Amino acid sequence: MQAASAATLLRPPPPAGAHAWRRLSTGNRFDGEDRRIGLVPERGNSHGQSYENHVEAMRTFLVRCCAGTHHQHNFDTQQFQAICIEIAKKLNAFYRFCRPHTIFGTIIGITSVSLLPLKSLNDFNVTALWGFLQALASALCMNIYVVGLNQLFDIEIDKVNKPTLPLASGELSVMAGVLLVVAFLGMSIIIGIRSKSIPLMCALFISFLLGSAYSIDVPLLRWKRDAILAALCILFVRAVLVQLAFFSHMQQHVLKRPLAPTRSVVFATFFMCCFSTVIALFKDIPDVDGDRYFGIQSLTVRLGQQRVYRLCINMLMAAYAAAILIGASSTNLYQKIIVVFGHGLLAFALQQRAQQIDIANKACITAFYMFIWKLQDVTVSKLT
Repeated sequence: MQAASAATLLRPPPPAGAHAWRRLSTGNRFDGEDRRIGLVPERGNSHGQSYENHVEAMRTFLVRCCAGTHHQHNFDTQQFQAICIEIAKKLNAFYRFCRPHTIFGTIIGITSVSLLPLKSLNDFNVTALWGFLQALASALCMNIYVVGLNQLFDIEIDKVNKPTLPLASGELSVMAGVLLVVAFLGMSIIIGIRSKSIPLMCALFISFLLGSAYSIDVPLLRWKRDAILAALCILFVRAVLVQLAFFSHMQQHVLKRPLAPTRSVVFATFFMCCFSTVIALFKDIPDVDGDRYFGIQSLTVRLGQQRVYRLCINMLMAAYAAAILIGASSTNLYQKIIVVFGHGLLAFALQQRAQQIDIANKACITAFYMFIWKLQDVTVSKLT
């Protein structure tokens, strides 16, 4: 009994807040114990506040505290969701700002041409991988610079031709576009300089000059106004420069071998010249209204959509026919079957798709333009 009494005396009193909440939540009235621990005043005390009024005040205070906490929790959740939605919108706008079809084309093109100098499994080492990543990263940054610069100078035209682009639609501000263009140009140059590769630095420098001359609206530049200069810019960068410069980067700088263009490189350059010319001409077919209004003398404005469309299809079919003939002349049976069958299948798919196109439908012709980019990517991957 003495031990139990001692334990009772030594037991700490419960917290006043917990005691009060337990009383209020169960609806019980406060008793003498509550007054003893100071939770409520004695009835008839000098404060003049009745026992019932004090209990009601405490009940109201606790309810408001709980409601405020719940409201704050809901506010934080809604604010977090709003921030996540805004970030997702900005990332989507940046994705479209980069023109993803050109990004995929650059990735596949540089990967394919970088594989051509590798002759054995011993060439697949860390040095080759690092050299390839330097080339790919710098080329992608330069690609974003070129397409971003073109959008900065084409905002008014894109409001007519491509109103969903982020600068034309207002999803990205002009200042944000300028900062992105400058940042990616700087990253491309830094990667190129740190690589110490002469072929890579030359490729980046020429891409910078031609990409700037294509878009910047100052005297003697803005070459996209002229159909021939515009086509030559795209053809030289995507066909000649990418194939020869990045092949030289891997062959000479990375693998330390003398430059000796192979049959595959020559064939890939020829084929990419055809595709780049088609892309340069075909991209203006859905943009004819805006180009005509703003004085861009593209070949489509001069000759009409139907003629340029037929010219592009015939050029691609001729390129596939040449690829089939070259593949048929190969002494390697495996290579002969792959090249002839593969390019024949692609030519058939192109012909079937071309017969279903409505030139007057802008959405239809734009979708076919993207189909040509996919054909290019598949064709380039087969060349390796």
